[in-house]
Amino acid sequence: MVPLFPWKPLLLFLSLFFYEHWISIPSCNIVPNSNLNRQENDVVEEEHDNNEVLKVMLVANLLLLGSDTSFFNLYFRDHYMSKVFKKSFYSLKPDMLLVMGDVSARGSTLTRGKWVSVLHQFHGMLGPFIELPFHVVLGDMDVGGCSGLDSNSVYWIARSFPGLDSSGCGGFDIDNVSFVSLNAVALLCGSNKLRFSVEKAVEMERIDSWMDTEKEMDDYGELTKISDSFGRRKDSVSSGLGPVLLLHFPLHRAADNGGCKEGNIVRKAPVPLRQNLNALESSRGFTGAPYELSHTIPPNATQYIFQALKPRIIFSAHTHEFCDHTHSDGTREITVPAMTWKARDDPGFVFATFRSGGNTVSVSYCSLARESHVLIAYTSILLLLLMLWLLANKPYNMCL
Repeated sequence: MVPLFPWKPLLLFLSLFFYEHWISIPSCNIVPNSNLNRQENDVVEEEHDNNEVLKVMLVANLLLLGSDTSFFNLYFRDHYMSKVFKKSFYSLKPDMLLVMGDVSARGSTLTRGKWVSVLHQFHGMLGPFIELPFHVVLGDMDVGGCSGLDSNSVYWIARSFPGLDSSGCGGFDIDNVSFVSLNAVALLCGSNKLRFSVEKAVEMERIDSWMDTEKEMDDYGELTKISDSFGRRKDSVSSGLGPVLLLHFPLHRAADNGGCKEGNIVRKAPVPLRQNLNALESSRGFTGAPYELSHTIPPNATQYIFQALKPRIIFSAHTHEFCDHTHSDGTREITVPAMTWKARDDPGFVFATFRSGGNTVSVSYCSLARESHVLIAYTSILLLLLMLWLLANKPYNMCL
């Protein structure tokens, strides 16, 4: 029996190696859209329409700490997420990455030097994604809450990410799919200089959408005479035919319109996650600024966005939870969960596939390993190694 002992630690180390490989592979399930008559989640369609498919990975709430990160976060939590990024890149083969805000855990209070360390950590975590097109939406942890919102700071932070203007908004097209990202923090905070800049960006996008629609109708010979009044022009874009809207905060949801339709896809965390962040700090060791998780864009701003942009689908974040919500006009809003163990025991992300220029969108929820399960597995392996070491060093010349 004694000669077998050296092989047992080796088997445990091999088991640990394969376990680490396994837990870093996301498990993705398609979320059916009950609002459609036909099945949107027919993956077979991708084989016949491969040239018109845009695959996008959406993550949120990375909550990086840069140079202030602890040893445990750096070499366990953040290291695991970097492996998830790498495995997701090679297994899902996305065309683009969208980060839905809160890259930093407390970016609004950081000096510029510490912000640079957060950016370095962020780029290192992305790994191979750094070679793909990626877009970052600003969150309240990045630029601060309403009391600390400063246009100069927002401008400096926005310059650190591609495609953002001085107000933290951006718009871009990729593979015939139009995306618009707005600084939702400014919309949440009432009257301020940044809010006016965001509204200006919305108006510019509305004009661009109208001009694109006019051109498309003209190309097909279906253009009718439209009045020169702006009010008539904005109605020429049908509801749900606008851009893909990216926000950090979810839009306002009417009380009589139901809540999230999660189904059985999302695994529930062992502790309630609809609590304020102070409770999360004590249970997850989170070190960001406290705020309530119930923030949504005000009703008037929500209505303005729907009327001006008529988005075909909306992606938001902030709540740390996955949510699939359909608004009263039929517009679908997907809330991207937190992708960090700092915020929840079972993190995840969203994978979206756009077909036919964005007219058809399929959404998958990708779940990751629970931190509690991983810690239990590592602890069990360490205990087994300790037991094997004790057995290997047990004296065998004891007298009977």
